[in-house]
Parts: sequence; C-alpha cells; structure tokens
Amino acid sequence: MSARDADVVVVGGGNAAMVAALTAADAGARVLLLERAPAHFRGGNSRHTRNIRCAHDTGDEYTTGPYPFAELRADLCGVGEGPSDEHLVELTIRQSVDVPAWMTAHGARWQPALTGTLNLARTNRFFLGGGKALLNSYYRTAERAGVAIAYDTKVTHLEVDGEICTAVHTYDGRRVRASSVICASGGFEADLDWLGRYWGEAAEGFHVRGPAYNDGGILRELLDAGAGQAGEERGFHAVAVDARSPKYDGGIATRIDSIPFGIVVNRDGRRFYDEGEDIWPKRYAIWGRNIALQPGQIAYALWDAKVQGAFLPPMYGTCSAPTVEGLAESLGLEKRAVAETVAAFNTAVDRGAAPQPDFTMAAPDGRATVGLDPPKSNWAQRLDTPPYHAVPMRPGITFTYLGVAVTEQARVRRTDGGAFRNVFAAGEIMSGNILSTGYLAGFGMTIGTVWGRIAGREAARHALR
Repeated sequence: MSARDADVVVVGGGNAAMVAALTAADAGARVLLLERAPAHFRGGNSRHTRNIRCAHDTGDEYTTGPYPFAELRADLCGVGEGPSDEHLVELTIRQSVDVPAWMTAHGARWQPALTGTLNLARTNRFFLGGGKALLNSYYRTAERAGVAIAYDTKVTHLEVDGEICTAVHTYDGRRVRASSVICASGGFEADLDWLGRYWGEAAEGFHVRGPAYNDGGILRELLDAGAGQAGEERGFHAVAVDARSPKYDGGIATRIDSIPFGIVVNRDGRRFYDEGEDIWPKRYAIWGRNIALQPGQIAYALWDAKVQGAFLPPMYGTCSAPTVEGLAESLGLEKRAVAETVAAFNTAVDRGAAPQPDFTMAAPDGRATVGLDPPKSNWAQRLDTPPYHAVPMRPGITFTYLGVAVTEQARVRRTDGGAFRNVFAAGEIMSGNILSTGYLAGFGMTIGTVWGRIAGREAARHALR
C-alpha cells in the first residue's frame, strides 16, 4: 500500500491507536499507522498498563461478580470533581460492556482475578502478561489484517485547509495523504515546559511514568489548527512514585502502594492529607497531585513492621531504622518534627474506636483518628512497632487531561462551533471530555478502547463512503 493512498492514517501507537487501526481495517479501510517510537518501545503509556474497567452484569472466570452501569457511573462521579461531560461518560460506560469480547477477538488474553489489597477483582479485568503483551497481540493482529505500520516516524505537521486535514507531514519530509486522520498520540505530560505553564517551577519536580515521546506535538498542531479544547489545563492522572525512579518511562513498577498502611509527611515532617480516605482504586491517583502541591514536590510514606510486606514492595527497597528519629534522619528530615507528627498521630488513634482483631485493607474499616487535622478516616493504627520503614515520593504523571473536544462520533470539534470533517481523536488526547480532576483505576484503557473503536469506525465510514 502506498502511503499516499491510505484510506485512514492513525497517528500514535498505543492502545487507542491500535484499536482504531484494527476497527478501521475490519471495516475494509486501508490503514497506515505512524508510530513515533522504535518497534521495541512501541505502545506509549499502554505498555505500562495491566487492566481495564468495564461494566458487566455478571461475573466470569476473570471477574468475581457483577459491576453494573449504575455502579461504574457512580464510582466515576465520585472521584475528583466528577466527569467533564456526563453524556459522553454515559456513552463510554455503555459501550464498555462489549469491550472485553472485542479485545479477545483481536488477540487479548486474560488472567484470573487478582486477590489482595488492590480491590479490583470484581471491577477490572487483567491482561495476561500486562499491557506490553496486549499491545504485542494487537500489533500481530494488525499485521495479519494488512495494517501498514511505520516505526520511528514522528509526525511534525498536520496540513489543514478549513475543515479538512489534507496531509500529514513526517520528520523525514514525507507528505502522507489519506481520506481520514485519527489522532491517538497521547497527552503532553513529557513536555515539562508545557506543564510549567500551569504548575510553574513545580513541574520540574514531576516524574513522567511513560515515554518521553508524549510531548503533545499533535495536540499542539490540532489546537493551532482551530480545534476546540476539552479538559482542565492543570488536570492529570498522577500517582505517587518512588523519588529514586527514572525521570521518564518508569512505568507501573515505580508506583508506591504503601500510603493507606501508614502516614505521609512532607519535607517539613508534617502530614497534609487523609491517607485513609477510600479504597485504593478510587484514591490512589489523587496522591500525585497531593505531592505536587507540597514544598519541593516531595513527600515520604512511613509505616512500621506490623504492615511491612502486606502490599506491593517498593522497587528500590525501603529506608529503615529502629526508631522514628533514626528513620527521619536517614531521610534528611528534621527528626523532632517527624517524631512529633508520629506521636500526635498515635495519640489520635488511641482516641478513636478500639482496633478490630484483624487489620485488613479489603474495605474501608472506619478505624479513624479523633482530633487530628487532617484525619485518617480508615485503617488508622499506631506506628509503634520497629523497625520503621519509609520511601521518598514524587508526583508521577501518567497523562494529562487537557485535550481536544470531540463529538459522539469522535470527530474533533472546532472553536467556531463546527467539527473537522475528516479528523478524529481517541485516547488520552481527548480524555478531558470524560475526566476532570480524578481518576478511576483501569478507566484510561476503557476510554482508549471505546473511543478507538468509535474513531476507527467513523474514520473508515468517512473514507469509504
């Protein structure tokens, strides 16, 4: 297939891009996919994923029970400030129901539900081998379907004439023409200068969980061409990651999961947020923003020997000491401040309800502190059993929410009130239509898959009509 006579050009190489390419190919379109990364780094942020959250009325061998539309919608509305566009949220959830079957038909393989402290066994389905294996399966399926794939191909310019994208330009001087263009190239989280417009110098303290390729180049091209905006400028999906991890592409392995099991202090040795607000899938993604708002964009998770080993261990090990003061000193913190914080926390735990026989993270347990600001609403137990452990944490940015506005057909809207006739978007580049300030574990893959299918179907329909 000549790049000059493609029906559909897909810009990007992650989950949303692959789903769009496969859907367009299923519809009979000739598809060219332009992936900026080399083949061994293909897949963008999707390489680091491991599950997807879809509505389902019954459990099966991969989920432990039903997760109906109304519950998923309520969960999504309960994180952050709720969804950006309720109509598009409902569309996304309804179309998520048959996503697992579609994924299986296109090469996805699954593993049985996980148990433990993640609280996802009923709501989320896990990919066998994780996101990397899923993407590899999709790429193999795409190759069999005749999708042409160009690696190491950075798109530098979208040639736009009014409501039509007439060509896509690449770094090596190629001018690629297609009847439809699907933009599925991620957010701008790897451009720290762009993040700095909204976060100032704090952005320099951010880590980027995915590849350095996600610099928002295509988003910038679309906005410059008159695309409408969706999503909060400061909005992002960010978690607490190990401060010792790489600046880019650390992925899921660098995430810190110990927060609900102890307390978190800033560089002044003071607590600043409720570590027990809710179960992990609904609250883990607030901690990137929490830390981003602290002095120096750094914080420290502290816990004691009672819970050591009860959660996924930090990739780089822990700092440990026989005393709280010694632990603070090893972290470079003022030991008196940390000791006072721990003592005040322990006293507030003592004022709370009597501890239950077994400490469990299976559900909120109501073990709350009393007379402490901020409180710990659940799983509050004394830090009093040496050795004491800690890890330093930074904000780990997964993806940004500022993107392009889309119609129900995934067409990119324009600032003049219309929409581009042949430009579609899917995945993180349009996630701001769905997400505002919060995040629900696994839902990014849901957005990418649902909207990748919509974009692929509509782009092929436009190209083949």
